[in-house]
Amino acid sequence: MFVKVEPDNLRLLIRVPLDVLRDVQFPVKANEIDLQTSGPAIDQALRMLSETITISENGIAAAPSSGTARLSLPSDRSFADYDGAVAHVAAPDTIIYSGQGFFDARLQYRIRSPQSMFAIQSTLAPDLGDSLKLVVQYLPLEGTGRQCVITGRLGRVALNPTPYEAARRFFIRGIAHVPGATDYLLLLICLVVPFRSVRGLAPMVIALSAGHSATLIGTAFNLAQVGQVFAPVVDVAIAASIAYVAFENIGGANLDRRWLIAGVSGLVYGLGLSYLLRQELQLAGSHPLLSVLSFNLGIEIAQLMTLAVVFGSVSLLLRGPIGERTGIVVISAIVAHTAWHWTMDRGTVLWQAGWPELDAPSLLILARWMAGALVAISAVRLLVQFRARQHA
Repeated sequence: MFVKVEPDNLRLLIRVPLDVLRDVQFPVKANEIDLQTSGPAIDQALRMLSETITISENGIAAAPSSGTARLSLPSDRSFADYDGAVAHVAAPDTIIYSGQGFFDARLQYRIRSPQSMFAIQSTLAPDLGDSLKLVVQYLPLEGTGRQCVITGRLGRVALNPTPYEAARRFFIRGIAHVPGATDYLLLLICLVVPFRSVRGLAPMVIALSAGHSATLIGTAFNLAQVGQVFAPVVDVAIAASIAYVAFENIGGANLDRRWLIAGVSGLVYGLGLSYLLRQELQLAGSHPLLSVLSFNLGIEIAQLMTLAVVFGSVSLLLRGPIGERTGIVVISAIVAHTAWHWTMDRGTVLWQAGWPELDAPSLLILARWMAGALVAISAVRLLVQFRARQHA
């Protein structure tokens, strides 16, 4: 899809495979679409697109003032650029075999101002879910255009979001992530279960937040990039870190250095978050830094709320007849069993996919992260020595 903003109008050009328009029955003659009698079907498909692809200006849905459409061959490449798509939609139809080809449409909307905030939402073929992706090329009247890929799951997506809209979307996304992240919830449970006071939790929470914030922000802005080939390695490391914390609880955790383990676990989990964020950062418009910080703030708030619930629930549970030590071992054993199976399953996936190829770019990525790890370790050693002198 192309969305072109003009002084008084907004033009939308879209190409849809005919397979997606299953509810529209085009007349067929000798295994070809009968173009002479297909006018009502084309009008129905055009009306369907105008109803399922919603354009809004400053939050108010707009109705198209005009529209036109045609059928195209599967081999047609006119939608490679905007000008080619405009010229192609205005040209006559060609012979199309039944069930093949594209439906190309142009819709025009009257707008109040080219500086308005425009948004798009797709409800086309909801049964296909996220497997139906819409590639949107946004072309503003002034400034640089941008591209994003949207699905029905994303709801209303601002094409040129304001700072408030970008911050709001990513803040909500950050809050919504934690309750659905099972691996992160298990990590929080294992980290919290040995503690009996809120004061003792503070250093651990700070280290955990600092860890995932550093890797999340660093990778989102390519300060220390992690290539997609390292994703299976990160998945295994997340599962292994949960298993390690759980086994440490069973053997008897050293709470004085739990903040260090939390920091390392946060660093690993932040890498996993970065993959998710980089896929959605395309929706930040011209506000990537604000969006990343808002997403991270949402994660932090959701994390604090989750920690409060987990700490309260565990404290009440361990006051029962089961006993504190037994309760810690039982909870940690359940988590360890789950995390161990995750580690094995993800390790199998990593083994089958093959380890990342250590070419020059991969070695540069590893060198950056090793340098960062050395700086972090040095900082930790200084803090430990400072605390030891304070105690002395």
